[in-house]
Amino acid sequence: MTFAELVAGSVHDAAPALIGWTILLDAVGGRIVEVEAYDADDPASHSFRGPTSRNAVMFGEPGRLYVYRSYGIHWCANVVCGPAGHGSAVLLRALEPTHGLDRMRARRGTDDDRLLCSGPGRLTQALGLTGAHDGADLAVPPFELVAPDRVLPVERTTRIGITRAADHDWRYVERGTSWSSRGRRAA
Repeated sequence: MTFAELVAGSVHDAAPALIGWTILLDAVGGRIVEVEAYDADDPASHSFRGPTSRNAVMFGEPGRLYVYRSYGIHWCANVVCGPAGHGSAVLLRALEPTHGLDRMRARRGTDDDRLLCSGPGRLTQALGLTGAHDGADLAVPPFELVAPDRVLPVERTTRIGITRAADHDWRYVERGTSWSSRGRRAA
């Protein structure tokens, strides 16, 4: 399946299918090991109340980045999914860092590779993703996407750090990975 085909469908199909894809920005990045799905009918989603200037990208073409500032501190990056106008996206929560580790270490200020991309704020800082990337097309440079060579086992759990719809098991993690943002959570 191509990236375009993957993100054109339901966010609930796209989220687990993104596990194992490699995402690079200017040759810096890694393999996706943890994501969360957010859909238009989800009270925890930025799109729940409809389009605004802040979330407009979520209602645009699939395969774009929706980047926003969380609590005024960290950037968070999401892959827009589904048909244009729907308002769904997959939050990138963690990567296994594989490319450009020296640049990631410098950006993050740590030599502990485990802390480079384990969490949405760490991930964006390590890759150099900012609000300037909001709306960027992931299928064209400076981005590069590489499909996994095999389907990876995925666990489904509840999402992290939300209060609305916290019981939805829309977090997807590569089974057995040591690179996720948090340990196993009950579904």
